Amino acid sequence: MISDSNSLKLIKTIHPGALTIIASAFDARPMSYVADGIPLGYEPAVTRAVCDRLGLEPVWHNLPMADFYTSLQSGKSDVVWFNQAITPERQAWAQFTRPYGVFDEAVLVRADCTATTPQDLAGLRVGGLANSTNLELAEQFENVEIVAFPGSDQVLPEMLDALRTGAIDALIDDELVLLVAAEEDDRLRIAFSVPTRVPFGIAVNRDQPELADALNRTLEALIADGTLAQLWATWIPWKPFPF
Repeated sequence: MISDSNSLKLIKTIHPGALTIIASAFDARPMSYVADGIPLGYEPAVTRAVCDRLGLEPVWHNLPMADFYTSLQSGKSDVVWFNQAITPERQAWAQFTRPYGVFDEAVLVRADCTATTPQDLAGLRVGGLANSTNLELAEQFENVEIVAFPGSDQVLPEMLDALRTGAIDALIDDELVLLVAAEEDDRLRIAFSVPTRVPFGIAVNRDQPELADALNRTLEALIADGTLAQLWATWIPWKPFPF
């Protein structure tokens, strides 16, 4: 755990005293959303807890998801911290911290669709975020037509609208996000979930190994003292804390 002032001074960021974060502002609750200009949800809560321990001010910048890693490599930001599954492809762009959450995936359909298994999706159009673990999973479903959505800064609303209007027949994404969408719109329902237990982490600029170490130590400390479990229980109370 980082607590003394001498340790805090050793943490170098792009802008001294601040953690510059690449994220998106679209509504992905309970993970992340923006209300009155303030990022809320599980991820921003964890971000604030980590930054508080490190003596840093979190500063979020809204970007299309397709631009996350090229922007990180430009050296203008410290981290990507927005629904980032740890994958080999992303690890080629950045170093990742230990996970702060482990999540499952699900398929959302319109309420009049009878699908309850991957086999029921045969012949249907399944949409998802391009270059994501979600579409990698969908590619394992037999005889489905994959529809990839580029990672704009409104990609989730765009995919949900495509499902509602019939441009796609099913949407695959992180379970937490789709559960909320189904609860808020009775025209939609969860067809099935897949317990993939995908780890989410913070992507850190490769030129900042000391920052990555500090973030890792702080996450470990927040797990050890129960803070992370409390934040999880606040925002995701229906799922067991994974650590």
